[in-house]
Amino acid sequence: MTKFLSFTPDARRIAEADSVAVIGLGRFGTSLALELMSSGTEVLGIDADEDIVQSLNGELTQVVRADSTRLDVLHQLAVGEFDRVVLAIGNDITASILTASLLLQLQVPVIWAKAVDEQHGAVLEQLGVHRVIYPEKDMGRRVAHLVRGAAADYLEIDRGYAIVKTVAPRHLQGITLREAAVRSTHGITVAAYRPEGGEWRNAEADTVLGEGDTVLVVGPTTKVERFAQLR
Repeated sequence: MTKFLSFTPDARRIAEADSVAVIGLGRFGTSLALELMSSGTEVLGIDADEDIVQSLNGELTQVVRADSTRLDVLHQLAVGEFDRVVLAIGNDITASILTASLLLQLQVPVIWAKAVDEQHGAVLEQLGVHRVIYPEKDMGRRVAHLVRGAAADYLEIDRGYAIVKTVAPRHLQGITLREAAVRSTHGITVAAYRPEGGEWRNAEADTVLGEGDTVLVVGPTTKVERFAQLR
């Protein structure tokens, strides 16, 4: 049966484990919470929508229908005892900001918060939220890089710096990375490689790439994208 607002010892027990409280169980919050569960992390999920809470009953360690903009509610749910809280409220900016303020008041050590736009993110940062994320914006940028390039996968580490997965170009095959002078020639670093049908391995100066090998390339975004287009 779904647990509602009244305090239960489970919330405090969850806080003492390797756990995360996720506040806001929309598409992003639910996806995050379920992924955390699959990796062995205990999750306390909180949302104001009864239908969402009911749908996740049994999927999370504990799921609660509650108003996160009330300090007494957060106290009852022992949210202040969690080392990590993700504020994933996106459709109600006022609720997001009020909840963030309360989490900081509770001195939660690490708070991640979803922002829907730059203004929302700026307010969260000014409040003192430790990490502000932009899931839709970040995914849009990632897909844009994949669409316009030849990369098999793309991850922006920071603005202007990325990791790209791509097929090793022909001119690197059959010689060592030292001989290929990848850094001086292309301004990037081959960090790892996977032989066709094999497993990932760390790349060394003496690594020799073969036909069909996949590589992980690290460097400035424009340079790793240019490298990914080589054949």
